[in-house]
Amino acid sequence: MPDGVNDLELLVNDLSINGQFPDIPSFLQAIDNVMDMRVKARQFGQEMYCHRNLAYAQVTKEQNMRQAFQSLAHAKRSVLVQWLTQHGPYWEDERTHDPGDYLECNDQVVTDTAIGEAAFRRFNGSDYRLVSLLPSSWEYSPLSVWWRLEGGDDRNIEVANHTTAEELEAALRIASPPITSWNNLADVARERFPSLTFSGDAFDPFRGHPFVPGAALRIIERLEILEKMKGCFDASGERTQEGQRLYQEYFTGENAWFSDSSDPEKHDFKSALTFKHPGKAGETLFCSMHGKVKTPQIRVHFSWPISKDAALYIVYVGPKITKR
Repeated sequence: MPDGVNDLELLVNDLSINGQFPDIPSFLQAIDNVMDMRVKARQFGQEMYCHRNLAYAQVTKEQNMRQAFQSLAHAKRSVLVQWLTQHGPYWEDERTHDPGDYLECNDQVVTDTAIGEAAFRRFNGSDYRLVSLLPSSWEYSPLSVWWRLEGGDDRNIEVANHTTAEELEAALRIASPPITSWNNLADVARERFPSLTFSGDAFDPFRGHPFVPGAALRIIERLEILEKMKGCFDASGERTQEGQRLYQEYFTGENAWFSDSSDPEKHDFKSALTFKHPGKAGETLFCSMHGKVKTPQIRVHFSWPISKDAALYIVYVGPKITKR
């Protein structure tokens, strides 16, 4: 399998789709959750591997997955069909365990399944994990897998099993390798936060400044909140309850991560806080709203207010501008 941002690999647990859904809408809700996890994985440079036969797994007692997809809008159906039946990637293309290997989990033989392959990879030192649909009989983590060997010398290993995008994101963040330079930070940020629009020179202010790993992680944390805020609007454009929670937690109070520059700063540093508009040639943006990192003094300046339809521009990431 191709190298990713880290050595963590994700396989869709085919045993978590076995005709257990009472109707098609409940299955489609479950597959939406899996697609959310796939999007999150890709933000961290990861792919989600499936089996070629997954598209034919039984969803309800009467219908398989491909039949269920017929009720989807064309665009969503196309994405799912291309992933599952055309492009993959497919874990069986480079499977490591043999059909003769006896792998067992929860009193069930898991040879020739994603659970068996993930376990076998872990036996050999790789960090392979599973993604399971909800609801299913595989809603717990880790899964304890036994490799039954001749002579009774059985081996046991635990395999992490992810069921929500939030949980998966936390695992991917921990598994990600350390950011090693400001340029690396820029690359990671642009890849991980697709809802943010970075100006081409957003990270240029770091040129000539020594790299600080801890500060890089704090910047990622601030950008992550902005990414979440950009997605917290309902159909009418109003901030959702989650968006309001994020605003109260991170944009208000003495220790807020984000704040506006003071009126004197806006006056004294008006030119420095005015940036080329990333989306409109010849125009400028006055961006006094910023995220704060204290050690060293670093700021992330962005367009404000954040709304459902307008782009959220990140125009400056670097040392504090309004130093006196």
